[in-house]
Amino acid sequence: MTAPVIVANGLTKRYGEVVAVDDVSLRIAAGEIYALLGLNGAGKTTAIRMLLGMVRPTGGSVTVLGSEIRPGAHSVWSRVGYLVETPAAYPDLTVTENLTVAARLRGLRGRRQVDDVIERLRLTPYARNRARTLSLGNAQRLGLAKALLHQPELLILDEPANGLDPAGVAEIRDLLHELSRDQGVTVLLSSHILTEVARLATRIGVIHHGRLVREIAAVDLAEHVRQRLSVSARDRVAAEKALRAAGFDAIHSEGDQIVLTDPRAIGEPEAVAGVLVAAGCPPYRLAVEQDDLETFFLRVVEP
Repeated sequence: MTAPVIVANGLTKRYGEVVAVDDVSLRIAAGEIYALLGLNGAGKTTAIRMLLGMVRPTGGSVTVLGSEIRPGAHSVWSRVGYLVETPAAYPDLTVTENLTVAARLRGLRGRRQVDDVIERLRLTPYARNRARTLSLGNAQRLGLAKALLHQPELLILDEPANGLDPAGVAEIRDLLHELSRDQGVTVLLSSHILTEVARLATRIGVIHHGRLVREIAAVDLAEHVRQRLSVSARDRVAAEKALRAAGFDAIHSEGDQIVLTDPRAIGEPEAVAGVLVAAGCPPYRLAVEQDDLETFFLRVVEP
């Protein structure tokens, strides 16, 4: 049986009376895309910084790629790529120059790795731009490029989609899928975006107030996230009456909106629209919605 890539036992970090991370234990297997999902301030970044040896734990232990993480232990980092919080760069150097410096610090020679990662992260149009002129999204791409430069076995990423537009988020998602599927790279990432985690991760750890309160396989996430169909019509009372007559159940009102949790309505919103049009009260808004992250957490952590 293959040894886990990351093992954390009882990881704890206190700052005075504040407990930022409270007795967190993790086991992450090779090739997994594991997401730490949590609200802002839940303890995700502190946990990641302890896994990387950037912060000394108050209690517990961490092993990464078979090596215990402790002060002065550097051998494992040649096999790890990481991006934590704001990506750092030399502001007056270009994208290419920043990556060339990073490559030399990693002991890489030649331009191939730099050129490859610039192309992979779609930074070619900005290769000669100084880092200080980059948008937030492209600065994030540069940070990811540094993390990928040496073809690591393990990627640890804190909010990797930060600052990216929807197309950029999809590109990073596809890239991480490709690295995991084709090269067996293990990915640990943190996020507060529920929908993005659901599309990317194979397993999810829910962290809340510093504690790992639940672990969920991504395929099971749908069981914990409730969906609903929200409908707005000018005559709400008539619209509700028409829907009930058509056999739609689980209807209630929220302000001027009709909310349906009937699985048939969620799966076939066009049927709902058809009923309302036929009844003479067509909808002017109709959308399938799901729990936001805070609602999801309250459901997960409730007894």
